[in-house]
Amino acid sequence: MRILCAWCCRDGQPGYLGEREPFDNPEPTHGICEPHKAQLLEALPSESFPDAELLIIVRESKRALYEHLERMLAGLARVTVIVDRRVSDRRTRPLQKPGERRWLSTRRLREAASPPSGDLTFVRFTPSATVEQEAAES
Repeated sequence: MRILCAWCCRDGQPGYLGEREPFDNPEPTHGICEPHKAQLLEALPSESFPDAELLIIVRESKRALYEHLERMLAGLARVTVIVDRRVSDRRTRPLQKPGERRWLSTRRLREAASPPSGDLTFVRFTPSATVEQEAAES
């Protein structure tokens, strides 16, 4: 089967992603390419920070920077500043062989931006519908 990105096809682009079993079946099946996957994940509101449009994550060793940003951005709605408390990424341990074919990682990654110093990470979210409705009503 030929795999095509459904979003690329909708936009009139080729969207060819490769082939998969059964190889003797000429019918196309649909998936999603990396750029459209990133666009889709970015459009989803955050479950952990539903009212945040911008999340700023500060390295734990930079506590003074965190406090400064908290004071500076305290009046801004939809901006959240947090301290990164992770010791290590829990998903870095070796994966066991999957027990069934359908097993796959369900981790959703959002694009994040960091300055060269690495002290901060910026993550943008699309606000949830309730936040957009409240803003429209105000």
